[in-house]
Amino acid sequence: MPRILAIDYGLKRTGIAVTDEMQIIASGLTTVESPTLIAFLKTYFTQEKVEKVLIGEPKQMNGLPSESAVIIEKFILEFVKVFPEMTVVRVDERFTSKMAFQTMIDSGLKKKQRQNKALIDEIAATILLQDYLGRKF
Repeated sequence: MPRILAIDYGLKRTGIAVTDEMQIIASGLTTVESPTLIAFLKTYFTQEKVEKVLIGEPKQMNGLPSESAVIIEKFILEFVKVFPEMTVVRVDERFTSKMAFQTMIDSGLKKKQRQNKALIDEIAATILLQDYLGRKF
């Protein structure tokens, strides 16, 4: 069975998470610099079968798109041009970064480790993906 990949896109960095081949467990894959994301995905998609890509949809508390929505929409347009056969699913990403930070605290990471924004992005993508998997079943 192909994997599902989740993207927590940011202007500077992008957190990426992926499922196992049975689509049961979400795991953090990596964080990449956003300008290199398409190149990273080209390589990854040649190495692994991916059935769909989840892309975080930033919203404000009232449900309206946040300021970063325009940046993500621009990325999605580029993604769809490069990977027209790939299914894209938008997923509400409210609170994922806060949940990621809390997860780091709960895991006992030291303050210096919790300041690693790349790790926060990767954990946020993992939370986004795990939440999707939870609603899927």
